[in-house]
Amino acid sequence: MTKGENTRSSVLDSALALASEDGLAGVTIGRLAERCGLSKSGLFAHFSSKENLQVEILKETIDRFVAQVVSPALKAARGEARVQALFDRWMSWPKEFPGGCIFAVAALELDDKPGPAREVLVASQKDWQAALATAARIAVEEGHFRSNLDVDQFAHEVYCLGYGYLAVSRLRLHPDGGPHPSRLRAPGPRCARSTPRPPPASATDPSRPAATPNRATPPRGPRRRDEP
Repeated sequence: MTKGENTRSSVLDSALALASEDGLAGVTIGRLAERCGLSKSGLFAHFSSKENLQVEILKETIDRFVAQVVSPALKAARGEARVQALFDRWMSWPKEFPGGCIFAVAALELDDKPGPAREVLVASQKDWQAALATAARIAVEEGHFRSNLDVDQFAHEVYCLGYGYLAVSRLRLHPDGGPHPSRLRAPGPRCARSTPRPPPASATDPSRPAATPNRATPPRGPRRRDEP
């Protein structure tokens, strides 16, 4: 790396930390220059505007997400194991930053703000959902998930489940830390597995009587006045 590249990398490290805590809007050229010990003009030479700085923060976040979540997970065995690896690494990902997941923070800021930063964020999240859908499709091909699984819907639901957990974690609704990400292992793959639930014991053991279905109590006519 050249000196300029090293400086830019160091600045982006600080920018990502700030963005995770205060959002993209909280990362200004002036504040970042002060934190990095640089002049505003020197920092401006790297990014030229606050908008470009936000775009570069998101691009750097995407690169790190791919390097720390997607690429390692793709080394897992094809099928359900890979789906689970993607999810597990995603849930551990926010620990990389002091304020948690930058994507989750940016989504709240940029949902109604058109512009280059929003376009980069939206594209990254579409790519992530597509990666989840592809992993699920492979799990179907491997026979781990049921053959009629709607993989796009599956990816959407896993995506919502993950960000729901991250939102609860960020709000600190559970002082003790709340449910551990490992407890989220079941919902996605469990609902998609091709292996059906084992039948009740009465279905395989003739000595045990089958459970009788609940029968609704027949309606009763109106009581007589002298009836208790």
